[in-house]
Amino acid sequence: MGSRGPQPLPANVHRLRGNPSKKSDAELFDDFNPEVEIPSAPKWIWPEARKEWRRIGAELERYGLISKLDRAALVLYCQAWAKLVWAETMLSRAMQLAEEKRIEAEARGEDWKGGDGIMVPSPNGSLIYSHHWVVQRRAAQEVHWYLQSFGLSPASRGRVKTSDNRQAALFEQPGMDAWKL
Repeated sequence: MGSRGPQPLPANVHRLRGNPSKKSDAELFDDFNPEVEIPSAPKWIWPEARKEWRRIGAELERYGLISKLDRAALVLYCQAWAKLVWAETMLSRAMQLAEEKRIEAEARGEDWKGGDGIMVPSPNGSLIYSHHWVVQRRAAQEVHWYLQSFGLSPASRGRVKTSDNRQAALFEQPGMDAWKL
């Protein structure tokens, strides 16, 4: 998933290096500047996803990294986050239950072959990865990909362009600064 080759450099870094590819200013500086605004959350997202929507939406807005155009990407990120939280919770419970059963089996003098919560017995008796562990791994990968899309990982931070197109405050107009309430 993703594009091949090195990531494009931010325009300021490209210019600092002397513009070796001789790109024009139009090529270097993208004029697309959507209005910074948190999109509305769909009603059907999971409760944990809604919590993350409110938390991360405020931060994305603060740094000019969100617009209404980003709704689908934000839904995907928040739902992946909710799946990750669910899988981690279920995996912790399964590990705790497996440990309790192991202790009980050892107290009875039996050999424990029930797994540790991450590895669970299959119907034929062999150990396989827990479905909670599989969901957790996949959700963690998805969360990482979406964080990169919004520039929220250290490596991707330099590859995103913030928008300076913010909605003005209601009474914030030119020439109004002398008129204070």
